[in-house]
Amino acid sequence: MDKYTCDVCGYDYDPEVGDPDNGVAAGTPWDQVPEEWICPVCGADKGAFEVA
Repeated sequence: MDKYTCDVCGYDYDPEVGDPDNGVAAGTPWDQVPEEWICPVCGADKGAFEVA
């Protein structure tokens, strides 16, 4: 699975890890991350992320 990087702060979303502190379980592919999810570091929306 591809990782996605936040263009604002550089946070990497890794589907194998997910973001369990913010309701995204490990193993969740990017296209299944909820649209309302935001970057846990800077608060940017999903539109600020690109394939790493």
